[in-house]
Amino acid sequence: MKVAHAPGELDRVPRAVAVGTFDGVHLGHRAVIGAAVESGLRATVVTFHPHPRTVLGNRIELLATLERRLELMAACGVDDTLVVRFTPELASLEPDAFARDYLGAIGTDIVLAGADFRFGRKRSGDLALLRALGFETRAVPIVEGVSSSRIRQLVAAGDVGEAAALLGRPVEVEGIVVSGDQRGGTLGFPTANLQVEPDLLVARYGIYAGAAGERRAAVSIGVNPHYGGTERRVEAFLLDWEGDLYGRRLVVELWQRLREERTFASEEELVEQIARDVEQTRAAEPPRAG
Repeated sequence: MKVAHAPGELDRVPRAVAVGTFDGVHLGHRAVIGAAVESGLRATVVTFHPHPRTVLGNRIELLATLERRLELMAACGVDDTLVVRFTPELASLEPDAFARDYLGAIGTDIVLAGADFRFGRKRSGDLALLRALGFETRAVPIVEGVSSSRIRQLVAAGDVGEAAALLGRPVEVEGIVVSGDQRGGTLGFPTANLQVEPDLLVARYGIYAGAAGERRAAVSIGVNPHYGGTERRVEAFLLDWEGDLYGRRLVVELWQRLREERTFASEEELVEQIARDVEQTRAAEPPRAG
């Protein structure tokens, strides 16, 4: 998949274009993107970064980084993605100007979006306006019960199984592996400590069974209360793995929340509990995708 950051970086050819932020690339997003892929034209996504709501002054925790969003779009079969930088100036652009400068400039024939799609200054543009401007439009039915806001609520509550059913894939947390306290190694369970982007949503504190790549992983999210920690840590113990992960980007799936994090009467009791967590992780099944 080619990723462009300006319309001029894409050839002006007949395109079916899905437009939206698509945070999380959940089942509703996939319905829109899939309709573009199945159109017979060059499947293209026009998406926005940063998230429009943050630029307009709202706090929002993202379900995926831009890098991960692009990977998920590519996996859907998208040919090209135009990442439009969302700025206050873009937010004030009249919808017909946006249609001309971004959609028309890349050769868009068909625009695909949810029936409630709005764009342009004060969200005044819609599919009817695009039809009036000469584009063919296709409204993709909304997938009932699926929304980024609902998924955020579930992830924040630690209900990663239900969130996965709406995402169509496991909940994830990603980051760069950085040096931590080195405490896991002394306990016999060396962990990869993730540096997570500050605007990325992280699941409720607790211990999770999951995976990183082809390796199952027992994941701790929280402050390590047994050692009096106060700073949030995301640490993954990759089962049956030996090697150096420092500096690498790691995408960790969260399959099942095993328990709350807590303090223990002794370090020996802590080690015994971690061993049980690891065995539960070995037995865990990936969540059912929707």
